[in-house]
Amino acid sequence: MAHSIHIIDTTLRDGSHAVSHSYSPDQVRAIASQLDESGVFLIEVSHGDGISGSSYNYGFNKHDELELIAAAADCVKKAKTGVLLLPGIGTVADLKQVRSLGVDAVRVATHATEADISAQHISAAKELGMFATGFLMMAHMVPPEKVAEQAKLMERYGADYINIADSAGYLLPEDVAVRIRAVREAVSIPVGFHAHNNLSLAIANTLSAIGSGASYVDATLRGLGAGAGNAQLEVLAGVLQRKGLDTGLDFYHLMDVAENVVEPLMQRPQVIRSAPLMLGYAGVYSSFLLHVYRAADRFQVDARDLLVEIGRRGMVGGQEDKIVEIAYLMAQKKGSVCKQEPV
Repeated sequence: MAHSIHIIDTTLRDGSHAVSHSYSPDQVRAIASQLDESGVFLIEVSHGDGISGSSYNYGFNKHDELELIAAAADCVKKAKTGVLLLPGIGTVADLKQVRSLGVDAVRVATHATEADISAQHISAAKELGMFATGFLMMAHMVPPEKVAEQAKLMERYGADYINIADSAGYLLPEDVAVRIRAVREAVSIPVGFHAHNNLSLAIANTLSAIGSGASYVDATLRGLGAGAGNAQLEVLAGVLQRKGLDTGLDFYHLMDVAENVVEPLMQRPQVIRSAPLMLGYAGVYSSFLLHVYRAADRFQVDARDLLVEIGRRGMVGGQEDKIVEIAYLMAQKKGSVCKQEPV
């Protein structure tokens, strides 16, 4: 039966940030198999920064990424198994490799002004028989008309739907609504939304997206994700059920999986501390959070000030190395002493 709202679970991808990319194959199997029973449409599994993201710049996976992806693909029977791919990090060769493991969906993610670099990856995905999504990140940085223009390019390349991402958790519900409506008017394919909870608005923004016509929305168990996390799946399931929207989700089952399977794996509570709050306030890419914590500690600067400066510079994913440079310059200006790194 077709559902009016399709739920994309990204606990095993965006949630990877929250556990320092430490998921094991057994943990992936435990989570993915239970999600498969819960009624989600797609289960996304990969490094937090997409396939081949395991690196010095983005953080290394504790376990081989292909083993994690294979573990999920092997146990998921009802939902689609998907990966995230950022052009320039993941390649078409990577896409072919994960396809051979049984992955049947990919979301190709670019900055909200760089849809043109997704052409070969979306086209390749369709040639491989995959369900392909055009994923526009940092949508707060450009006006709705620009987001719509970029969405049209991804539609032309063959995307099955367009996902608008509030990667910084910066947007207010009314900001989400105008972007979703603009994209819906521009394309003839469905539209989705990916929220971050840095201003405690992930559920509200997801509801705004649905109310404006989004039919695909992202969420994670316990809200695990970069920054202060994503829309919390079990909460979203309950809210959508109360609203009478058809999702096909098993609300009770999701609560049980979140509490009994995911929560014991968490390294810290997924709460809105000062630095994640500043991500949303300053409009900074949520995946920068752990990089900011490390640089602020190393150079003895206030993480909040560092985030404000990053936001002022309009930095985007791929510029993680500059966080250290900015922290160093701030420390020089205030006369801080750098902590010695272990040899």
